[in-house]
Order: sequence, then C-alpha cells, then structure tokens
Amino acid sequence: MSFKTLGLSDKLLKAISDEGYNKPTPIQKQAIPIILQKRDVLAGAQTGTGKTAGFTLPLLQMLDDGPPPKGKRQVRALILTPTRELAAQVAQSVETYGKYLPFKSTVIFGGVGVNPQISTLRKGVDIVIATPGRLLDLIEQKALNLSQVECLILDEADRMLDMGFIRDIRKILAFLPKRRQNLLFSATFSKEIKKLADTLLNNPALIEVARANKTAEQIKQIVYPVDKKRKRELISYLIGSNNWKQVLVFTRTKHGANRLCEQLGKDGLSSAAIHGNKSQGARTRALANFKEGSVRVLVATDIAARGIDIEELPHVINFELPNVAEDYVHRIGRTGRAGSIGEAISLVCIDEDELLQNIEKLTKYKIPKVKIKGFEPDKTIKAEPIQKQGGRSRKGGGQSSREHKPQRRQSSNTSRRRS
Repeated sequence: MSFKTLGLSDKLLKAISDEGYNKPTPIQKQAIPIILQKRDVLAGAQTGTGKTAGFTLPLLQMLDDGPPPKGKRQVRALILTPTRELAAQVAQSVETYGKYLPFKSTVIFGGVGVNPQISTLRKGVDIVIATPGRLLDLIEQKALNLSQVECLILDEADRMLDMGFIRDIRKILAFLPKRRQNLLFSATFSKEIKKLADTLLNNPALIEVARANKTAEQIKQIVYPVDKKRKRELISYLIGSNNWKQVLVFTRTKHGANRLCEQLGKDGLSSAAIHGNKSQGARTRALANFKEGSVRVLVATDIAARGIDIEELPHVINFELPNVAEDYVHRIGRTGRAGSIGEAISLVCIDEDELLQNIEKLTKYKIPKVKIKGFEPDKTIKAEPIQKQGGRSRKGGGQSSREHKPQRRQSSNTSRRRS
C-alpha cells in the first residue's frame, strides 16, 4: 500500500515524497482513512511508529477540503501535548507536511516569552500546537479564541494524565465548541485513559497497532547487574570501549542527571543534561547538539522520554530504572524507531530488583542479564529503599514523582512556567 491510496491530496503526497517516504506505517494505514471520515478516534501505538504523521496528514487534508477562511484566520485545529519538546516535534511535522498548503500554525508552551506568542495569535492562525498550562494562560488573557475549533487532538494523553494535566484539559474543553472531531492518541490504555475517552469521544473508532505496554521487537534489551556506586564507572566503560557516538541516558532525578553529566564530562565524554529545571533555550540547544553529534551523551529525566525524536538513535541506557514500569516502555521507545534496530541497556543494582520485576511483569518479557567482568555485583551488599525526590522512600510500582506537577494558579495574569 502507498500513501496514494489513503485519500491524500497531491500537495500532501509531494510533501511526503520530499521526506523520502513512500509506504505508510501500520498506524498511518489505519488512522488516516478513519480520521478523514471525521470520526472520533482512540488510538494506541508504540512510540516511533509514525503516529504524528498519522494525525497531522489527515488533519491537513480535512482543513484543505473545507471552505477557505473569510476574514481573519481562526483556530480550526488544536493539538495538545504534555511537554515542550513534543509540542515542538509535532509543530515541525505540521510545518513539514503542510508546506505546500496555505495554512498557518504556531506552537505554544511555557519557558519562553509570552508576548511573541500573543503577537502571532493576533495575526491569525489555523492550527495551534500547545502544552496545557501556557494555553490556558493565553485563553485567560483573551489572546486566544477556540470557539471555531473543528478538531481536537490529544497526543500522548496517558503522559498528560500522569503529569497531572487532567484539570487543565477539562478547563480547555469548556472553551471548545461541542460539535467537533476528537482524536486521542496514547501509548498505553490505562483505566484513566479509558475513562477520559468515555467522556471525550463520541462512538470512537479503536485503533491499536500493538499490544498495550509491549516493547518494540526490534529493540534489543539487556540488563547489566552492577553495584550502585559503580554505575557511573560502568557507563563510561561501555560508551568508551564500544566507541558509541550517540547515547541517550535516563536518570530518575534532575539532580542525578546534572551530577552524571558532570561526571561523564570528567571522563572525557561530551555530555549535556535535559530536564524540567533547564530553561527552554538550554533544552533546545542540548537536543540540537546531541542530534548533530557535538554532544555524545544526552542525560535526561523522564520529561524527555516522549519528546525526543531522533532517527536511528542506536543506544538508550537506563542509568536508573524508573519508579513506574510504564515509563520504561516510553524510555526505550526512543530507540528502534520506525523499524530501525536499537539497543536498550539497564544498569540495575540490588535496590532495583523489584522495579525490574515490575517492568518484566508489565512487558511480559524476561530481560536477559549479563554480568560484565570486573563489574560483578558485591553479594554482601543488601538492598536499600529507593529515595524519591524530596526524601521519602518508595518501593517498586505506584505513582512516580512528577517533574511537572501542576502548580496552583496564582492569578489569571500569572504565566505558567510548568509547561
């Protein structure tokens, strides 16, 4: 099957061809025709399956099929994402595939100045890609009118719920027209997602291209048992001895990411950290330098697990296992994207045995364990409780500490910085 059979215009097909694509992925084959029928959709797909194009392409087609706007452009489509990086990624997709179409789009998120965003909105746009916090601020400042929205897309909806955005989402829904198309994309189908779908979607088509919470088959997974105090030494050894040029490393905390980044730099490995305490400019620069190769190791917290899109990223390393098993799936999904081969390595100390068991239970996959000579764990060391940020101990499973826990609104004129 080619894109030509999916009901897309010549202008969209040309944009697709410019990117070197000729065959749609499974999620695209299923989603595009259904979305073009203007049905509500509940879609589940592994990360790296091409789902962003799966909704941007039919969205652009539907807007192009509609009547041309009269007077000032009105927002006709709203795409909500949980993180700034993901918003920027989706915005790039809209721009890439819509380059031969007359539509204007803009991306809105916190961490940057609000005035340029207000100025762009006042000129008129057709498509808004946004994180919930900053979007609500602009609505309250009367800088944004959503009364003409024809299509709402919630991307990475499960992550938005994890990060505590459900209240913001409900507030945003109140500003939208009741008659509209709704598309909900989620990597996992939790009870909370199904509850949200029940309230948001009208007789939706269910699309699921892979079993929920299943890791991609093209990702080689491996566990290296190692003592906690020797993890940094082992990670430097792995990267240096294998001469890996591009490695994404996940830590549990922001402080841990900074510390590891500094330590790797002392070991001669060019590194950068990306997490919620970094300014948007610093996060953007770090990601750009990593993509172009001037930074060899990108150390990230889970905020980056869904927002980093790098073609053919070969290696992901879990310096520490996540507290929530589902986050493991999202982390390692940064590699092995769109059919390419990737490797996901987890450095696991005795404290993390229960976390590893939770991951294997969720994914229904026993991850192979390999001991590296010289780094074998000390059997006399006993497990200790894993500390959350803030100092409380936690056992495996349960809810993770949220890097982007929403703050209480100070006033309608106070701009959010959390999204």
